[in-house]
Amino acid sequence: MRQTIDVLKTVTLILAMALGFWVQGPRAHAQAHETLVVAGGCFWCVEADFEKLPGVLGAVSGYTGGQLANPTYKQVTAGGTGHYEAVEITFDPAQISRRQLLDMFLRSIDPTDEGGQFCDRGASYRSAIFVANPGQRQMAQQAIAAAETALGVKVVTPVLPATQFWPAEAYHQDYYKGQKLVLTRFGPLRQAKAYERYRQSCGRDQRVKALWGSAAAFAK
Repeated sequence: MRQTIDVLKTVTLILAMALGFWVQGPRAHAQAHETLVVAGGCFWCVEADFEKLPGVLGAVSGYTGGQLANPTYKQVTAGGTGHYEAVEITFDPAQISRRQLLDMFLRSIDPTDEGGQFCDRGASYRSAIFVANPGQRQMAQQAIAAAETALGVKVVTPVLPATQFWPAEAYHQDYYKGQKLVLTRFGPLRQAKAYERYRQSCGRDQRVKALWGSAAAFAK
């Protein structure tokens, strides 16, 4: 009888441990995912670039750094809100590191331009890296220092405290691959084609390649 009770206790313990692992498993996996919020001018372009990277689980266009709650695109681009057009990148650090993403980000923008990015001018289009703790700040500063050494000029992209990130309107998400017909200065185009025309005419890739040379990230 005693032996039977001991066996039942052992089985119960094993089942309890298995249940605990089952409950904690998805949570532990979710906690392994990290986020990086950056501003690099037009959020369509930043989102399009980083979503293609292995290890990046997704990228969301949005607004951050300002005081206005739940801002709209019209409000942010009009100025006065303090918000940046930004992108929240979710990634698996087992596949790609935060430092790798920071290095690629700086090499996908013009970090020497403090008035905006490429053809997009104004406060909402400035570049920035947002950090949530001292460790992230130190890593971002190290990436900036390395970029300055590589370029031989001062990098003006600031490292700022993370604040509330507000996802942009639905039509901004995945704009680069959308198929909705939109009216542009080039005439009616599908979103994906409109994005391509915008990116080319804005001179983004041309400037990144001129600045970074073979180290340019994403530039075609």
